[in-house]
Amino acid sequence: MEDFDLELVARKSISGIFALVVRTFLVQVLTVVSNFVLTIYLAPSMFGIFFVVSTINVFLSYFQDIGLAALIIQKKEEPTIEELRTTFTIQQILVISIVIIAVLLSPVFVHIFHLNQAGLYVLYAYLVSFILSSLKTIPTVLLERKLDFHKLVMPQIAEGLVYGISLIIFAVLGFGVNTFTIAILLRSVVGLPIIYYIQPWSIGFAFEKKLIKQLISFGSPFQANSILGLLKDDLVNLYIASALPLTQVGYIGFGQKWSAMPLRLVMDNVIQVTFPSYARMQHNKEALRTLVEKSLYLIAFFIFPVVVAFIVFSPYLIHLIPRYGKWEPALIALMYFSLNTLFASITVPLTNLLNAIGRVKIVLQYMVLWTVLNWVLTIWFIKAFGYNGVAAASFLVAASVMLILPQIKKYVAFSFFKPIWKQFIASVIMGLLVLAMGHMITSLISLAFVMIVAAAVYIGFLFLISREEFMKVYQFVFASIKEK
Repeated sequence: MEDFDLELVARKSISGIFALVVRTFLVQVLTVVSNFVLTIYLAPSMFGIFFVVSTINVFLSYFQDIGLAALIIQKKEEPTIEELRTTFTIQQILVISIVIIAVLLSPVFVHIFHLNQAGLYVLYAYLVSFILSSLKTIPTVLLERKLDFHKLVMPQIAEGLVYGISLIIFAVLGFGVNTFTIAILLRSVVGLPIIYYIQPWSIGFAFEKKLIKQLISFGSPFQANSILGLLKDDLVNLYIASALPLTQVGYIGFGQKWSAMPLRLVMDNVIQVTFPSYARMQHNKEALRTLVEKSLYLIAFFIFPVVVAFIVFSPYLIHLIPRYGKWEPALIALMYFSLNTLFASITVPLTNLLNAIGRVKIVLQYMVLWTVLNWVLTIWFIKAFGYNGVAAASFLVAASVMLILPQIKKYVAFSFFKPIWKQFIASVIMGLLVLAMGHMITSLISLAFVMIVAAAVYIGFLFLISREEFMKVYQFVFASIKEK
């Protein structure tokens, strides 16, 4: 295996994060715009249908590789062609089996979740996409092992552009729920040829017993975590979809979708980069400490102010944007889901660290606690507070993830609060300023003005209280980017 020293891996990681964020900037803008268009043109019940079908898709996706991809990334040695083909073979068997089962169960899904024919078509589109995306696993893993995120981002850009543009066009044309079906199918056929052009590999089938034994020792706990994650989040969402009217499910989907935007832009890219980086540096505790702290700083720098902005600006946006008043019942859910995002942004990368260094069983033990807590709180809060109880329960469970910090510090002695507390203070100051200026927000123009002032205050105040650290990270980041 190629040797990576601390400085090189750190620079590759930061460079990779910014490559994914910057090169997907247009895609992210399209995602925001398409989500905005959908929430204007679609009724909350239509949004609820998409939320239900998307949850079913995520539910099925948990079983598509049983931890094999993570095993290949985590391996210290270079994977052999037989190991890659074994991974590919097992995954294809799983995917085809899941698709067949899903088709057979589709009438049950329609009955339980009150889906119409258009919702069923969305499900079938996801199943087609499910098969095609499984074919991209091996090239993706090979690129991640090489930390070659500049190439990996190319098919993601193509898929994101096609998906976002399709959503906007067909929503405006009045296709309703069928908008999702068309966009999913178009997206699924775009990325596959691109990634095979960038990272070809010798496709074949194999069944290596040694890899199966490794899967039992590493992949099984890893998949157990995935299954618990399924029970904790997505199976709960399916329960919610069966227990609440589609319109209220749409409010929940609205809150989740918008509050998750900063996670999709920043944290997903951070996790995609840091998992292989942590795995490559698992033998060097000092390297891990530095990489973890820099990652936390960057995550908090971007996500904390966005979360606060979502909370303080959303009531004004609901009232000022035409045709957006229908989403006012979702404001409380949006607030709680935004707080969920804040906690998730700084804790999920840390549980990801434990997985990357092979401490999967520790995460598994805590996942049991979080799964039970999520089910108990969600059922209890729905009965007590209705659909807003879903978001409140989600926030409390996200906050409880902080309990795992002492376990993580046993393996990597990093500072948790030092890299993030100044961004938190600056974000709170920004939020209080917006509340104080709220009487000035009477139009979209005045709203934009207050947003600009708020962003300037956040950057300015953070620079004042964290000038030295701010400049060090600034210089490190741009040095990393220049090395692309």
